[in-house]
Amino acid sequence: MIKVITINNVTKHYPGNKRAVNNLNLSIPDGEIFGFLGPNGAGKSTTIKMITGILPIDEGSIIINGNDIVKEPLATKKKFGYVPDRPDVFLRLRGIEYLNFIGDIYDVPKEIREEKIERLTKEFGIYHDLNDHIHTYSHGMRQKIVVSGVLLHDPDVWILDEPLSGLDPKSSYTLKQMMREHAARGKTVFFSTHVLEVVEQLCDEVAIINNGKLEFHGNMDEMRDQFKSGETLEHIFLELTSNE
Repeated sequence: MIKVITINNVTKHYPGNKRAVNNLNLSIPDGEIFGFLGPNGAGKSTTIKMITGILPIDEGSIIINGNDIVKEPLATKKKFGYVPDRPDVFLRLRGIEYLNFIGDIYDVPKEIREEKIERLTKEFGIYHDLNDHIHTYSHGMRQKIVVSGVLLHDPDVWILDEPLSGLDPKSSYTLKQMMREHAARGKTVFFSTHVLEVVEQLCDEVAIINNGKLEFHGNMDEMRDQFKSGETLEHIFLELTSNE
C-alpha cells in the first residue's frame, strides 16, 4: 500500500516547554479508514492541526500524497479536506454562500458544484436551509454544512476531527457510509473520535495517543493480541490511558 500521510518525528512544544506531541511517527496508507484516539488533552487535535497546516511543526515533517505541508502548503492543502472539531466558521454567510465560496477556492466547475451541493445537502437534510445564515444553524447543522463543503471538491484524503459530533442518527449513518465508500475507492479517511463503538465498526487501523506519545498503532486483532485486556476497544483504550 502507498503511504498517503507520513508523520516523521513530529514534536510540538507549548509554553512552559510542555510537549503536546512528542516525537510522533505514523504512516497512514491509502484505501483505509484510520482511527486516531486518545483522551482529552492527549495531543489528537494538535496533531491534526499540524497535519493540516493550521499549527506550525516545531520538529519533524509531515508529508501528504508526496507533498510537504510546510514546504508546499498550497499544493498539499489541495489534496485533502478537513472537518475541524468545532464547525463554527463563516457564521455571517448563508449556507449556499459558504458552499459556493468553498467551490470557488477549489475551482469546482459550476455544473458539477450545483449537482454536488444539491445531492450532499439533501442527504444531510439541510437543502432547504441553504438560504439561512450559518449563525442561525444548530451545532449539528453547522457540522453538516462544513462536511458538505469538504466533500465538494472530492479530495483524496479526508481529515476529520470528531466528524460525528452533533449529527443526528440518520446523518451519522450517511457520513459513515460515505467514509466506507471513499476508502473502497482507494482513498484515505483519517479521523479522530471519542465514540469507540464507531472505531470498532469502521476502522481498518487504529492509533492511540496519550500525553503526546504514540501508545499503539495497528489493526484491532493486533491490538487484542498485544494487550490481552478484553474483547472490546473500550477495555484496551482504558488500559492504555489508565494514567489519565
